[in-house]
Amino acid sequence: MLRSFRADALKLSTSPLSRLLADARRNHATLGKLQPSRAPADADAAYAIQHEILSIAGARVGGWKIGSKSASGPIQGAPLPDIDLHPDGVMLPRTAFTPLALELEIAFRFGRSFEPSAAPYREADVHAAIGSFGAAIEIVASRFAEWPDVDRLAQLADLQNHGALIVGEFMPYHEDFPFVAPALRFDFNGRDVVELTPANPAGDPRRLLTWLVNHATSRGITVTPDMIVTTGSYTGMFFPRSAGMAHGRIEGLPPVSVTLY
Repeated sequence: MLRSFRADALKLSTSPLSRLLADARRNHATLGKLQPSRAPADADAAYAIQHEILSIAGARVGGWKIGSKSASGPIQGAPLPDIDLHPDGVMLPRTAFTPLALELEIAFRFGRSFEPSAAPYREADVHAAIGSFGAAIEIVASRFAEWPDVDRLAQLADLQNHGALIVGEFMPYHEDFPFVAPALRFDFNGRDVVELTPANPAGDPRRLLTWLVNHATSRGITVTPDMIVTTGSYTGMFFPRSAGMAHGRIEGLPPVSVTLY
């Protein structure tokens, strides 16, 4: 059973944007043009709004999404509501996500907990704690009608454009896996939808994990072995134009699929 933690444990106040985004997620609606006065002032404000959204929804932190646009660039992340995590083979309505894009990713679980700490955890300790990994499909969605032409901090506040995560079977971690450029196939209704050479823009996605552990624990959140940490797309975004099944296979890992109806 997924063990996770209530966002309201952080005792957050609620901003107007938090309420708008939480209501839009619940109602599968999109918001009009964002008023500049309602955009987050900085990254810290955006991260606070993320947890306010979960608190309003009564959701728990079931995992995290993290990523970077380059192999040495800055890292961003967002908590994943437990209600948005789904098992392999799930069927989901297309109308629940606007827009709707699909990405094939690698996700991790740790073999130990990282408790809140004022001192940062070392990379060696974080990497030594990786317990298992598997393939995942993220549904990218936005609560803003003008996406992607939306303030970047507003997108960060909007759970970094998260819609849902479909999680395949996990395997015991082995460090010699070709994380930078794994062989893979991602298809929709049997058609290959990967147009470029598969690669994660962050490079080796394991470099993101230490940031995540310290980001969460410095905010009073325990990172547990039950939390799923997905680490960015190897395939770019694919926008399905019809109902159908997306199927992803990363060589060496069990496959993962989702049916959109």
